[in-house]
Amino acid sequence: MGYGKAVREGLRVPTRELRHAIPKVYAGYRELHDSALDEGALDTRTKELIALAIAVSKECDGCIAAHAHAAVLHGATPAEAAEAIGVTFLMNGGPATVYGARAFAAFQEFYAELAEQPDGQQAAAR
Repeated sequence: MGYGKAVREGLRVPTRELRHAIPKVYAGYRELHDSALDEGALDTRTKELIALAIAVSKECDGCIAAHAHAAVLHGATPAEAAEAIGVTFLMNGGPATVYGARAFAAFQEFYAELAEQPDGQQAAAR
């Protein structure tokens, strides 16, 4: 299990337990999440890359794993992820070099996994 999957797996149980304790809060957050990432003037791929960059700046491993995975699913390439992460170096300095490396490792993990799937090869090639 690589970096992105390990983080997601480690958060699975505690997140589920908290979601059961405060379901209305999670439902509200889910609505915000879906609205913010929905297609608009920016496509969802671009929005996920922005979210990935913000996750690096916020130093949030769970957010990095979630948005690296979502960016891959929406067709982002490793070059696009790397450039988005590169902007965090400008805006966040040294800590971004640590969390940026984590984000790129998670992105590459999910990208490789999608490329291995017969129907994912086309999406991964974008």
